[in-house]
Amino acid sequence: MSSDLLDKGYEPKAVEERWNRFWLEENLFSADAVSDQKSFSIVIPPPNVTGVLHMGHALNNTLQDILCRYRRLRGDNVLWMPGTDHAGIATQNVVEKELAREGKTRHDLGREALIEAVWEWREKYGSAIINQLKRLGASCDWDRERFTMDEGLSQAVRKVFVELYEEGLIYKGNYIINWCPRCLTALADLEVEHEESEGRLYHILYPFPNQKGGIVVATTRPETMLGDTAVAVNPDDERYADLTEDSVILPLMNRKIPVVRDKYVDMSFGTGGLKVTPAHDPNDFEIGVRHNLPAIKVIGDDGIMTSEAGRFQGLDRFKCRAQVVKALEKENLLKQVEPHQHSVGCCYRCNTVIEPNLSKQWFVKAKPLADKAIEAVESGKTRIIPTTWENTYYDWMRNIKDWCISRQIWWGHQIPAWTCGDCEEITVSMDTPETCVKCGSKNLVRETDVLDTWFSSALWPFSTLGWPEKTELLKTFYPTSVLVTAFDILFFWVARMMMMGIHFMKDVPFKDVYIHAIVRDEEGKKMSKSTGNVIDPLVVIDQYGTDAFRFTLTAFAAQGRDVRMSEKRVEGYRHFVNKLWNAARFSLMHIQDGEFDAAEDSISRENERLSLPDRWILSKLDRLTTSVSDSLETYHFNEAASNLYQFVWHEFCDWYLEAIKPVLYGKHGEEAMQASKHVLWKVLKDTVILLHPIIPFITEEIWSKLPGTKGSIMQAVFPGDQPGRRPMIDPDAESHMALVVDTITGIRNIRGEMGISPSMALSARIQSDNPESLNVVREYASIIKNLARLNEFMIDESGEKPKSAAMAVASGMVIYVDLEGVIDFEKESLRLEKEITKIAKELTTISKKLNNEDFLAKAPDEVVQNVREKNAGLIEKQQKLQSNLERVRKLHED
Repeated sequence: MSSDLLDKGYEPKAVEERWNRFWLEENLFSADAVSDQKSFSIVIPPPNVTGVLHMGHALNNTLQDILCRYRRLRGDNVLWMPGTDHAGIATQNVVEKELAREGKTRHDLGREALIEAVWEWREKYGSAIINQLKRLGASCDWDRERFTMDEGLSQAVRKVFVELYEEGLIYKGNYIINWCPRCLTALADLEVEHEESEGRLYHILYPFPNQKGGIVVATTRPETMLGDTAVAVNPDDERYADLTEDSVILPLMNRKIPVVRDKYVDMSFGTGGLKVTPAHDPNDFEIGVRHNLPAIKVIGDDGIMTSEAGRFQGLDRFKCRAQVVKALEKENLLKQVEPHQHSVGCCYRCNTVIEPNLSKQWFVKAKPLADKAIEAVESGKTRIIPTTWENTYYDWMRNIKDWCISRQIWWGHQIPAWTCGDCEEITVSMDTPETCVKCGSKNLVRETDVLDTWFSSALWPFSTLGWPEKTELLKTFYPTSVLVTAFDILFFWVARMMMMGIHFMKDVPFKDVYIHAIVRDEEGKKMSKSTGNVIDPLVVIDQYGTDAFRFTLTAFAAQGRDVRMSEKRVEGYRHFVNKLWNAARFSLMHIQDGEFDAAEDSISRENERLSLPDRWILSKLDRLTTSVSDSLETYHFNEAASNLYQFVWHEFCDWYLEAIKPVLYGKHGEEAMQASKHVLWKVLKDTVILLHPIIPFITEEIWSKLPGTKGSIMQAVFPGDQPGRRPMIDPDAESHMALVVDTITGIRNIRGEMGISPSMALSARIQSDNPESLNVVREYASIIKNLARLNEFMIDESGEKPKSAAMAVASGMVIYVDLEGVIDFEKESLRLEKEITKIAKELTTISKKLNNEDFLAKAPDEVVQNVREKNAGLIEKQQKLQSNLERVRKLHED
């Protein structure tokens, strides 16, 4: 394209804005609904419309973008379907908080006005997360963006509900559900977050009615005892084998309740007696069903005690607990109170302690749907990667409970069910019915509940493609190729998409599920606002650029291992981005005026004009192309990044560019210069293509300056797929270059260890009894002399060690570097001794600190760790200096 040189320094902000705008204007992210190309599709895990970009989003979408950009380079017709989730509870909470600031509640507005207010909020703020994803470089087909409440998806949701109801897979019934007294809605099991809490275990005596004694039960929630309808014991418990009493008196309520025998009771816990509260515990509910016990609701939906709680009516549930305990003590029925560590369920949205509550809700019969979803993974129709997550998936699916899908809020998909006010028959319909299906009455009342957000999300892979219409998009891109997601929504979302996709599309929703780890801080701790260790992706992007941030995420995205993130790491990869920029800038200075239309044809292993560095770098590039392709095909993103880093920084920049500089400056003739320019052009071109999926902005910028390229780099051909491509792997070139590199490295190591200036020319001698190695060294002596900064280079089969020479061994050869006149041994010895003494004093000071128990106990952990790291670094430095001192003394003796 343009032959203009790159700017001296890489400024990411301007580059990113320019190319983001270009990609969108040129519709380079768009997929074709009908195409002869192989299709590749991903549906984005839709972020909540209330969301802002966090580290989890950044990792997840970076990995998806890498796959999409990679598949485009491979020639696929790629659809990355974007969209957002209406996030029922979360979004309504945001709007309700705004109303609260005005002194209003949702009930002041009414349902229709609140829903209108939420839509207005969505129009105003809902695009924030989308714009942030665009900044990340996400190459979604943005013109096809969907929203879980848009018209098409709403139709799909209603159709699915109606069909499942007609098939008997959706029903309405009483059940114990997780209830949030703050949000005033039911929660699915997966929407409850469990936290370890230091509570108390209360041992309460339930007296026998006709004799002394009774059964002692233990509970962490004494307020629920007011709704007890039985005490249960295990029929195998010998302690109750001779029990003649068939009932006990419920304390404080003075109500006789039966003693039932049930195998659920854990005989090893306490006395083996279990209070049974069917209205406020899921396990007690099941016992109640088995023994036909009544369910008495003593805690209301608002967390306030009901009239069934007797004298405790009107109390908050936790205040009631305190009053119940006080009353039990007064009646001498509280036998023991002990500390008890237990898990407490909290609402995932507002962190309020949830209340198991008896309620009439809508449910999906999950087991019939789950069985086919299990079989799909077992048969390999869908792969879960890493496979370690398969057992977790199976365990959850095989123990699945019916899914509570109704929520008592207003924002969401209102359940399409109407109850007849005359005969109470329920009508479920796609369209609003005019009359009751049973009695013909027009007195119909619409269900006020809305569907769980995850219900609409479960249809995402096919509803976004146009279902229930049989669209070309659906035909081309379903099932999707891969779902990239975090493990924490494996059950919330992935399993449910599997169930719905198989049931309605008769095929799995995706062929692969890649589960990535979570992003933690550099110490491996979970990021949270309370601990103050949250890293804001947008701040990182502003400071270091998107490409450096993306490369960091990719480099640490190893399968099954959490990503440890820190700004220092991003800064490190910013150096890598700068290294690439500088290498490209240097390269373009030499190839900008070249003709490269036939360059690919002139490059082959058999071309005698190619130098050893040329053949070597082409061989390494060939191997890199295969390794990057293999890594991305198998979701080993970190391996792709690692191999690219090694190639760019070390092989391309450190060795190849340095080796060919004399050639590029014409010191080896015009023919050699043109050959190396062609190779340099190809290597730079293919390297930026290979890097593009991970760091799209800088590679597009470099591509735009490369001669012989057309259009966007997104339309380039992946190096492995180029027509007429010749294999370039050259084992001889690799082994010969390895020997040359080892030799140069050996000489450089001596230079570094002895503190010799890099600019000082040295004299070196190589000795070996291997003639093949010596022949290679002779053939490429000019490269060694140039890169090792030698003014004299001698090659011998054997000989004695020269006096005052430092020695190194490389590839079985002995290297001697003459230090006579280079180093003043006496001065160097004195300098080293002085440095060693100085370090010894520092170590004494640090040692006192580390042996001071007061310092270790009171100083912050970070300060102590820094002192320990400094101590270790000084010890290592001291050892190196001592080794060098001994070496200098030995050389001086020679």
